[in-house]
Amino acid sequence: MEMQEMTYREAIRLAMSEEMRRDSDVIFMGEDIGVYGGGFGVSAGMIDEFGEERVMDTPISESVIVGATAGAAVTGLRPICEMMFMDFISFGMDSLVNQAAKLRYMFGGEAQVPMVVRLPSGSGTGAAAQHCQTLEAWMCHVPGLKVVTPSTPAQAKGLLKAAIRDNNPVCFIEHKLLYKMKGMVPVDDNYLISIGETFVERQGTDATIVAWGTLLVKAMEAAEKLAEEGIEVEVVNPMTLYPMDMGPIMESVRKTGRLIIAHEAAKTGGVGGEIAARIAESDCFDYMDAPIIRLGGLDVPIPYNRNLEAAVVPQMEDLMDAVYQVVGCDD
Repeated sequence: MEMQEMTYREAIRLAMSEEMRRDSDVIFMGEDIGVYGGGFGVSAGMIDEFGEERVMDTPISESVIVGATAGAAVTGLRPICEMMFMDFISFGMDSLVNQAAKLRYMFGGEAQVPMVVRLPSGSGTGAAAQHCQTLEAWMCHVPGLKVVTPSTPAQAKGLLKAAIRDNNPVCFIEHKLLYKMKGMVPVDDNYLISIGETFVERQGTDATIVAWGTLLVKAMEAAEKLAEEGIEVEVVNPMTLYPMDMGPIMESVRKTGRLIIAHEAAKTGGVGGEIAARIAESDCFDYMDAPIIRLGGLDVPIPYNRNLEAAVVPQMEDLMDAVYQVVGCDD
């Protein structure tokens, strides 16, 4: 398969462009996504290729954007919409939760709602409390939605193409700090990553770290540093958060006997608690040699100050300390 190096941002643009070339029913709408190219430059140049009828700048009204996307989906199109910041999905939650997520069920499977909501998330940009939230747990509590969160450029392309082709509403969470990340990406038009998969990113025997987004990047860095000390950490990436494939996580825990779950979203009520509960309810609990450790954001709004901003979300050193604790090396 032919590969090409590109950024996470470019991989998302390529995925959308490929699907719009393949299927004339795919349209794209959002605030400043056309001439301006999007708040983070993801859609730069797309309006030149596809025109204003398919790359549509919208009013500054997230309720209108999500509502129009749901309406377009249920009437035969395959729309993608972009929230400039994930935080703003709060304005579109009625259309997403009470319409898009419910219509297929309310019509006995006769209606389809093939739509994608792109959600730039996360802290680290200095954009403060109203522009830096990670609200993935909201979506994971809504039956009828699918929630994916790629952590590399290749995953971004493969998952987004699969999301666009899916007949259900998909929340596509993309961390803003990943936009500049470079990686090798398949340029095959048919390269997809199936929604519902969990990947083992690194093999290990001493402890398991489950992480996604920027925390996956930090987990991989921590694992490499720990390997220099003779501690082999297995890193597992549930790139589909809902519905999540727990199989690889459970298999890893049975092997290592130790589990750390790390996410940037607030720890209280976070997806990590659901993963921990499922492990506790399964036979995996009998394999545990140490208590499960959850690392998550502190229960405070994201600060503007850069030092405080970094202090409220888990860092690589926190992951390393957690591993030391579960393997008994915390002294």
